[in-house]
Amino acid sequence: MAKNITLDSYREIAPRGTVELIYHLARRLKGKSMLHVNSTRFGGGVAEMLHRLIPFFNDLEIDTRWEVMEGTPLFYQTTKCFHNALQGDSQVITPEMFNEYKKVNHKNARRISFDSDIAIIHDPQPAGFIYKKPKKAKWLWRCHIDASRPQRKVWNFLKEYVSGYDGAIFSLPNFAQKIDIPQFLMYPSIDPLSDKNRELTPQEVETLISPYNIPKDKPMILQVSRFDRFKDPVGVIEAYKIVKKYNDCSLVLAGGSATDDPEGAAVLNEVLAYASKDPDIIILNLPPDANLVINALQRAATVVLQKSVKEGFGLTVAEAMWKGKPVIGGAVGGIAVQIIYGVTGFTVNSIEGCAYRIRYLLNNPEVLLDMGQKAKEYTRRNFLITRHLCDYLGLMVHMLNDNQL
Repeated sequence: MAKNITLDSYREIAPRGTVELIYHLARRLKGKSMLHVNSTRFGGGVAEMLHRLIPFFNDLEIDTRWEVMEGTPLFYQTTKCFHNALQGDSQVITPEMFNEYKKVNHKNARRISFDSDIAIIHDPQPAGFIYKKPKKAKWLWRCHIDASRPQRKVWNFLKEYVSGYDGAIFSLPNFAQKIDIPQFLMYPSIDPLSDKNRELTPQEVETLISPYNIPKDKPMILQVSRFDRFKDPVGVIEAYKIVKKYNDCSLVLAGGSATDDPEGAAVLNEVLAYASKDPDIIILNLPPDANLVINALQRAATVVLQKSVKEGFGLTVAEAMWKGKPVIGGAVGGIAVQIIYGVTGFTVNSIEGCAYRIRYLLNNPEVLLDMGQKAKEYTRRNFLITRHLCDYLGLMVHMLNDNQL
């Protein structure tokens, strides 16, 4: 994070009073310590949010650390299956895989220091650390996944660990599960001053995207996401092919991989093969630090998609809306919270529906512009990092038994 970016930098961006509330809550927590644990430092929304949030906690004099667990190929294969199973996909998980999960959790737990007042343990990968919880500490399990209809065998396995936490945080109410611990709601967030979201001049946009040979003489349809089957990149290509029959346009699929996702390379190869015969389809396998490029692509796009068939939250929707773009997204998970149908974008349930809405926006530029303006304001009020900080600080005050707000 740039040294000149402080909380005060957000006063003219966040809703009025938000920064003052952050400072007020932080005063109640001065001198407290906080620990975050997840499974990757780069790639994916969780790591991206932690990179932005943790410096602010430390600036607010809350001693905050971020630990990343290390795994084996079998462990990451197992936790990817957990991820898919929690989102309702049928998975075969062998006793060897369950044992590997336990073994890797125990190995990591021996090397990590858990000395903190409160710990946030993110997603299934490190959930097994619970046996190391200090008696006086408060631990919360943060689930970023759509766990509304999980495969019961996997959920029952994880529930043995999750039930030992002092609480669980979910991104949406319907993701919650029947467990005998308090459950909390917390939307993820974007940072409007990060490289991925800060303002760019038209010249900067042009310079950043020019190496990728994207056609300039036709509208660009864009989806930014990891190469993951739940993001439905093949379905995006099929929707584009329908649109292409009537509206000349290009399609850019921009993504990358995360170190804890072993399926990414296989999905990328499938997408490359499916798109190989159309020169107007551009597939970009970007590195984790390509934030300015993603920013520029979202600003240059005419229509932005997030056609997921399963989704935890899908922050790429808020990113695009912050740049004044209406988004067409799958009617799943947090996408349906970010998109107000017909106001900030459209949710769709099929390839044909996606194509129809793309054509509607391409053919009605005044509607596209109006929806984009409303999308930005809705994002400002609901999905910025300042709101996220308020949520975490308020929850810490609650968990650490300080009711003097």
